[in-house]
Amino acid sequence: MDVKIEPGWKAQLQEEFNKDYFIKLSEFVKNEYNTQRIFPPGKLIFNAFNQCTFENLKVVILGQDPYHGPGQAHGLCFSVNDGIAFPPSLRNIFKELNQDMGKPIPETGNLIDWAKQGVLLLNATLTVRAQTAGSHQKKGWEIFTDAVIQKISSEKENVVFLLWGNYAISKSKFIDQNKHLVLTSVHPSPLSASRGFFGNKHFSRTNEFLISKGLEPIKW
Repeated sequence: MDVKIEPGWKAQLQEEFNKDYFIKLSEFVKNEYNTQRIFPPGKLIFNAFNQCTFENLKVVILGQDPYHGPGQAHGLCFSVNDGIAFPPSLRNIFKELNQDMGKPIPETGNLIDWAKQGVLLLNATLTVRAQTAGSHQKKGWEIFTDAVIQKISSEKENVVFLLWGNYAISKSKFIDQNKHLVLTSVHPSPLSASRGFFGNKHFSRTNEFLISKGLEPIKW
């Protein structure tokens, strides 16, 4: 099937788009958008891929579900639109970035600048019903995003994977750690951030690795 997505990703993922599970997933998602309030807006489902091209990809940050509140989700994990209050996990991400690299807390929670520099902000599930966390889990999105991780692992080199929390860490089995750097810690949510997210120095460690491979660091 014809999915509107950045050409480099389309070339890599077309095989997935033609599989039965993805066709069924697409029918489910289309029906949900026609009958329910779904986030993100339909045109932003693949925003993470369109903002971070396959060619430019250097870093993967893995989330689980899109935000399910009004105006929050725009297709980039942990990120919110300009003018939207920071969700707690994003606030803690900024706190760690401040502690790690001295970056001031930004005025916006929109992480699109990261994406444009090569950070794939990938949720495992790409859509969700309003106010209903997890409502589109186990419909096929996870099969697709697992395939994305495997494709990155096999077709790219020297990518940094930031896996925060047990769910994200479970995806490490799809990554060739001889070719890539995998950094893990607890999740940045308020329930766990103080147990090892704060102080993980993932942002500086990412840049040290990229520089060691002759790549441009991320301007977090």
